[in-house]
Amino acid sequence: MTSQTALPSLPARPAAGPVRVASVPAGHVYVRHCADPHGEADVVRLDDPRPNGAPSTSQRWWPPVMLDPAWVAEHHREFDVYHLHFGFDAQSPRQLSELVSALRRHGKPLVYTVHDLRNPHQPDPRPHEAALDVLVPAADRLITLTPGAATQIRRRWGRSATVLPHPHVVEQPALSRPRPGRDSFVVGVHAKSLRPNMAVLPVTRVLAETVAELPGAELRVNIHHEVADPAAHAYAPEVLSELRELHERGLLELREHDYFSDEQLWDYLAGLDLSVLPYTFGTHSGWLEACHDLGTAVAAPTCGFYAEQRPCLSYAGEAPEGPDPESLRAVITEAYERRPAWRSTPGERAKERSAVAAAHLDLYHELLGRTPRCA
Repeated sequence: MTSQTALPSLPARPAAGPVRVASVPAGHVYVRHCADPHGEADVVRLDDPRPNGAPSTSQRWWPPVMLDPAWVAEHHREFDVYHLHFGFDAQSPRQLSELVSALRRHGKPLVYTVHDLRNPHQPDPRPHEAALDVLVPAADRLITLTPGAATQIRRRWGRSATVLPHPHVVEQPALSRPRPGRDSFVVGVHAKSLRPNMAVLPVTRVLAETVAELPGAELRVNIHHEVADPAAHAYAPEVLSELRELHERGLLELREHDYFSDEQLWDYLAGLDLSVLPYTFGTHSGWLEACHDLGTAVAAPTCGFYAEQRPCLSYAGEAPEGPDPESLRAVITEAYERRPAWRSTPGERAKERSAVAAAHLDLYHELLGRTPRCA
């Protein structure tokens, strides 16, 4: 983990008390697991303000209220550092510039963790690139998850980023649960609600053909119910029709369902030997982290930096039309023959999480003119 950015010093802050962080968001699993697992209060993250229209019992954090410069103006005395992660998809460059100006006006340092160099929810890369062109130069410190992403940041903006690993996603007791025993080899594709970066049908066609030739192997494809709902944004009857046809031909098991709860998702992932990510663009993956927590191997495309994030099998999948068929077939066959099951132990994940939390604390202390914890 290296921090290389040298920026003008910010005003010194009092050395006493925890660092108060306005984290956007605070409720996302990545952000929650950047906290010290032992519950020490060196860093206190403000709760996500409830968005307009969200019920009082909701844990929904989007759209983030903290992105509003008016919120910064009203609450700037309640936090020491502003740390941006996700949720600014709908913000224009002008709105983000106004947010940066509000933070500067009130003397609040901005930390930005660059999770996505290409937003997986936006088919057109230009809006996210425009947002990055505001945030990356303006941030007082940058964090990212892989050396490859840090290299891209340096090339595009001349900025250095601290590289910190993604903390675990799965929590106890599932984190320690033994994998279920079985004789078959189960390959899974989760189409979710057909995110823009997914080439579900091209990937599934190759998998159906390949898995059918492997004795004892089976293919499972999961998809959300809203793909069949004409009123839903994800409505895609042609995709569902072909998947149902493949199911009827016995080439795959199709499961249509609502969004999984966390426990349902962990059970689903643990039931796979190989999870294939059907992506055509992206940067990093929380799904990959969850599989690593559970010992489920992953086949990921060569776009992004998935192979730097955690051990996985890589297939050529950067083309807009989907994967290179021969590359994907080779990866499936390799997984079938090798049966990889990369998995960190709970102890390793706990140690890693503590290190990530400590690195964040040191970075915050540095920004605030305090003595770093490890000094």
